[in-house]
Amino acid sequence: MSLPHHTKVLVIGGGPAGATTAGFLAREGIEVTLLDRDVFPRYHIGESLLPSCLEILGLMGARKLFDSYGFQRKPGAYFNWKGETWTLDFGELGGSFRYSYQVRREEFDHLLLHHARMLGARVCEGVTVQQLQFEGGRPRRAVCATKGSESLSTIEFDFLVDASGRKGLMSTQYLDNRKYHDIFRNIAAWGYWEDVTWPDDCAEGAIIVSSIPDGWWWGIPLSDGRVSVGVVMHRDAFSEAKKTRTLEQIYDDAIAMSPIITNLTKNGRLATSIKVEQDYSYTSDQFSGEGFFLAGDAACFLDPLLSTGVHLAMYSGMLSAASIASILRDEVTEQEAGTYYGNSYHQAYLRFLVFVQTFYEAHGKLGYYSKADELSHYTLKAGDIRRAFLNLVSGLEDIADAEQVTSHLMGEMARRVDANLALRKDKGALTTAVGSKEAEDNARFFDAIEGLPCLSEDMALDGLYVATKPRLGLKRVAITV
Repeated sequence: MSLPHHTKVLVIGGGPAGATTAGFLAREGIEVTLLDRDVFPRYHIGESLLPSCLEILGLMGARKLFDSYGFQRKPGAYFNWKGETWTLDFGELGGSFRYSYQVRREEFDHLLLHHARMLGARVCEGVTVQQLQFEGGRPRRAVCATKGSESLSTIEFDFLVDASGRKGLMSTQYLDNRKYHDIFRNIAAWGYWEDVTWPDDCAEGAIIVSSIPDGWWWGIPLSDGRVSVGVVMHRDAFSEAKKTRTLEQIYDDAIAMSPIITNLTKNGRLATSIKVEQDYSYTSDQFSGEGFFLAGDAACFLDPLLSTGVHLAMYSGMLSAASIASILRDEVTEQEAGTYYGNSYHQAYLRFLVFVQTFYEAHGKLGYYSKADELSHYTLKAGDIRRAFLNLVSGLEDIADAEQVTSHLMGEMARRVDANLALRKDKGALTTAVGSKEAEDNARFFDAIEGLPCLSEDMALDGLYVATKPRLGLKRVAITV
């Protein structure tokens, strides 16, 4: 498709964040152009999805399309952590979500981009944004190179959504505002196996998570019969191992550290080469500004333990589309929408960040994670974390001291993680607890973290929340007299 000279909204990146943004905007009748440097389908890691992604697909009108495609259904997770083994089934505590997908990202992302195109988004593949041009601090034009052409093109736009992934065009080249979390600097190494031996007590389609001293393993079953088997190790441990061993030896040695992964692969065959990627966790100082929004990995990325990548990408895509739609309809000011977007996305990220930390802390300090308690001092401002959890955890309004706020919230999250997993480990106790006030409270809490709290008026920020009917946009909380 040829590049236009002007578009109302320019989206850079065709992954889940960009495709979700473009799809929602097109559905609202807003002119949107999406550019991606690759031609889809293209390979990407991040194959295990949270159930909340399906809810967003439903809001986009794509749920039937994806349900019928044939992705492996994911009923939950199978944990082998510090010598303990337990299963986690979606919805077993009475929560809203019952299943998600395990996907080949080249298929999932291509289907999502196709849906955005069918909704009316102009999608241009094989186009690289080489430069952004600004007017008064606001991005206004993109200088683009198209594969197969020696000439450059310029597109003018009114709003920009940077969904360019970890490359993070705005953040790394213009804002210089990306900050890495030192305690989560990881290396991931993975390959695809055939003819594996699935654990008898692990549900078909569940993700396997197994800890080792310097990290953890994943096992993700895909619809074609292959299983993605990958290890996440801290950069320092991986670098030390590289001094004396090859990548293949490091991978094999890590398999031997996990009885679950050893049994999984003992009769199987590694059908691909081993891929490696640095899995650094980071965030940006700001997620939005005058005329722009940072979505998905372009804004932040988190340790992959909880499979949050696609969720955060699609969540931010929906938020950015709702914000821009309401700006263009004069329902909110641009400043209001930008502030709401930044706070909402940042809070979703913070909740998962604390969730990951407290999981590691509460269930055995693994190697480099022994310093995870530094997170509250290194990364999180007490005011930010208190705000992120204020409408999830009750009884915090009277805590004034900043250090007490942060410590209390960390402790409250740890307590709830412990209670949640204790119920799931003992299936007899779980059966008794289902329907109880404890189980309902627990389910609501984790639905709010792993779900879409922005859609609830009760979870409004600064008097705004996302409404999907009659149109997608930001809505003000009704004032009662």
